Amino acid sequence: MSFALITRDKPGALQIRRDTREAHLEYIEATGVVTMAGPFLDVNGEMDGSLVVLDVADLQAAQDWAENDPYARAGLFESVEIRAWKKVIG
Repeated sequence: MSFALITRDKPGALQIRRDTREAHLEYIEATGVVTMAGPFLDVNGEMDGSLVVLDVADLQAAQDWAENDPYARAGLFESVEIRAWKKVIG
């Protein structure tokens, strides 16, 4: 089942994102459940959040993945939303 993980970074937390980015990308590769992902950008083109689509068994698995993401463990996010998602186009 697909879930969209939608995050917003805390204000002024760009350096946390930069410092943790390599570990985050390694986590994505190691877990093998991310079907697409990328950062949201602010008006200056700087990363300020993320959209991650997960292919996992259920909501609990999506929550577990999100909680163990190095970004989350580093305290990057102001908010996290997880929604079931259905691909229709693409």
